[in-house]
Amino acid sequence: MKFNERVYLIVRKIPKGKVSTYKQIAEKLNCRAYRAVGNALNKNKDKNIYCHRVVKSNGEIGGFNRGRKEKIRLLKKEGVEAVNNKIDLKKFGYKIK
Repeated sequence: MKFNERVYLIVRKIPKGKVSTYKQIAEKLNCRAYRAVGNALNKNKDKNIYCHRVVKSNGEIGGFNRGRKEKIRLLKKEGVEAVNNKIDLKKFGYKIK
């Protein structure tokens, strides 16, 4: 299975109203390729893979292939609040199993 496909399988597990980090996804793949995870998500065109649920390790929103404003809008729609472009990972973080 290709790297991008493995990333997408993990991202699908993040429930509505929660976020995970690029780093957690990379660690789940047994690697440290955090940027490669971001690149895979940026290339995603499938709206059933909820890339907006992935943020930086410090809670910052990060990029999104449909724009940062859209990412914030989608998160807000799910009940995830961004304060100063950051997500409270203690409140909204999801530990990938």
